[in-house]
Amino acid sequence: MIKFGPSGNSESFFAAGLSHTEDAAKYVRERGLDCYEYSFGRGVHMGEGKAISIGEAFAAEGIEISVHAPYYINFANPLDESAQKSYHYVLDSGRFLKLMGGRRCVFHAATQGKMLREEAVALTAERLKILRDYIYLNDMQDLLFCPETMGKLGQIGTLEEIVAFCKIDEIFLPAIDFGHINAREGGSLKTVSDYKSRLEYMVGELGYERVKHFHVHFSKIQYSAKGEVRHLTFEDETYGPEFEPLAVALKELKLEPYIVSESAGTQAEDALAMKRIYNA
Repeated sequence: MIKFGPSGNSESFFAAGLSHTEDAAKYVRERGLDCYEYSFGRGVHMGEGKAISIGEAFAAEGIEISVHAPYYINFANPLDESAQKSYHYVLDSGRFLKLMGGRRCVFHAATQGKMLREEAVALTAERLKILRDYIYLNDMQDLLFCPETMGKLGQIGTLEEIVAFCKIDEIFLPAIDFGHINAREGGSLKTVSDYKSRLEYMVGELGYERVKHFHVHFSKIQYSAKGEVRHLTFEDETYGPEFEPLAVALKELKLEPYIVSESAGTQAEDALAMKRIYNA
């Protein structure tokens, strides 16, 4: 079943006097939403007791929770020591995800740096094979680890690169950020066909059953010649992408992803707007 929810807490959450992640479970449910993404973006700084408490709160409200691993993961770093840190960031995120009772861990795969693109992508793929082995060794194969499409041209994470990484093992599920794709491609997502071509590509490469419940990030994003600049809200009328044609494409292809709003300060409100558009 398709799900909609916010990444983190909207400004309205704090304006209501709320502050604890546990409070977000009821906040999200009362707004008619279905899921929530917790960010470890600045690092995994949480005790096990807190993770269990968060999980219990979300379970009580029937809201599915996912996590985003630290932003500074880079499996194309030429230094093996730095790559080891990236393995730990993902595995630590997975461990706390399990304590929270969730199943999806989104992560940024890599940055190109000074390497040739092909070399950086190849190194990332080899490191993801090692990550796969660590995931099985740590008994986390019941989770889904979601490499994300990225918005800056210097980042590893085109749609084609992410799909190729997901062919390594079924524990990898695509996290498709349509705002990122639109930003790195200079505003490429406008029509239903624009979205369908990307979705059909994924289904063709990975199979319908695997893609049916893929992970989605969605927001409008300002971009420049180098790609992503900053996240915006649905109020913006200058930059895309728009959600309506994606909703049509998802329905036509019978896909039911987990859709997370990453709008700047209006995550819950824009997640609800997407749900209403989809249901209409």
